[in-house]
Amino acid sequence: MKEDIKAALEVLRSGGVILYPTDTVWGLGCDATNEVAVQRIYDIKKRADNKSMILLVDHPGRISGYIDEIPEIAFEVIDLAETPLTVILEGAKNLAPNVINRDDQSVGFRVVKESFCYNLIQQFKKPIVSTSANFSGEPTPALFEEIDPELMLAANYVVKYRQDDTVRTKPSGIIKIGKNGIVKVIRE
Repeated sequence: MKEDIKAALEVLRSGGVILYPTDTVWGLGCDATNEVAVQRIYDIKKRADNKSMILLVDHPGRISGYIDEIPEIAFEVIDLAETPLTVILEGAKNLAPNVINRDDQSVGFRVVKESFCYNLIQQFKKPIVSTSANFSGEPTPALFEEIDPELMLAANYVVKYRQDDTVRTKPSGIIKIGKNGIVKVIRE
């Protein structure tokens, strides 16, 4: 795992794209503050750039550097979540403009506990984009072996860690918390 983290960090710092296991499904990732890197993911996925992507962080405190004002309930929900949960918050800042929802300046964050992602993000010290490792409109791959080889070739680095996993996973739940603290369930 150490060698994978070292190689992935080099790619992220140079503006590249990694293919990596997350706490849910396999994902494509890059530096969430690098507009060119984010655009590359949209291009690889052949996805419209008005569809937002999730950002992974290593602890809840990191979110405050990227959201103007976080409702207190957001931290409570994150702390209570027993399964991976993405929380969409308004008032995004200090991020690549193309990861921010243009309608309400919102972005989704997920605090990861999975060891690879946690260690990678902790050392990178910035949020990492996480979007499923598939072409737009195709099924989300739960296992590494389900990832399209063409997509693998488009990444600058493919993480070796957990390629042999056979445990099927699923995407995270998603909720949106408005500045007023009102919670809306997007995906269970």
